Amino acid sequence: MAKTRIACVQMDCELGRVTVNRRKVVEQIKRTAEQGAQVSIFPECAITGYCFESLEEAAQFAETLDGESAEMIARTCNETNTHAVVGFIERDGQKFYNAAMLVGPNGVVGGYRKVHLPFLGVDRFLAPGDRPFKVFDLPIGRVGINICYDVSFPEAARVLKLLGAELIILPTNWPPGAWRAPELVVNVRALENHVNFAAANRVGMERGWNFIGRSKVVDCNGDTLVEAGDREEILFAEIDLAESNNNHIVNVAGAYEFDRLKDRRPDFYDLISKSKS
Repeated sequence: MAKTRIACVQMDCELGRVTVNRRKVVEQIKRTAEQGAQVSIFPECAITGYCFESLEEAAQFAETLDGESAEMIARTCNETNTHAVVGFIERDGQKFYNAAMLVGPNGVVGGYRKVHLPFLGVDRFLAPGDRPFKVFDLPIGRVGINICYDVSFPEAARVLKLLGAELIILPTNWPPGAWRAPELVVNVRALENHVNFAAANRVGMERGWNFIGRSKVVDCNGDTLVEAGDREEILFAEIDLAESNNNHIVNVAGAYEFDRLKDRRPDFYDLISKSKS
């Protein structure tokens, strides 16, 4: 089967310097495209930075999904015939969201608003995502998006899998102390859902927070294909996304087989959607 070449751009972002960050994203899309990437993934809040101290401070850097950043990225994706997922702060009327734009050669494909917000950075002041999880049909395959803390909730990835996702893209800003997310959680989500995962974290210091990097790409068996260190770098990986549709796993024919979806017992899980404590 044909493989998809993915790039995770692990980069430093400058707080509030939208023009600088935007230019960096555009340059990196061109660079990854030159090396054959079909989709390039950038960190959470790559356009704006993350460690704002108030909504008022963050709001001045927010944009709509069809704003100037999206326009510039869309032009670049058109020039390179690629897709990109980029984190930013989205403004929609009087509300502000931690969001990611999915952009392709023909413009903005769609967006995702972070559902699970930690008490950290700009997330302390933003509205939680208000739209259902969604899978996007792209030429490379079926793609879903989570953002950072979302990966700590197994339901988020599971819903995307049930919607048919072959790849879950995870823009993130893992700070110190969050090492278990790249070390354990991303691989577990990939394994338990039999879905490919690509996580792009940031690096660099921002208002005392030294982001840890460790971006990674994990296949649908939960195996790490590539993983970054704690400096700026670009990860490349090639994945057969369609392999994630083979949910029936045969280890020993007739003796050791299982199916990640069919073996579920949803009738026993009602409490998950009824309780918040």
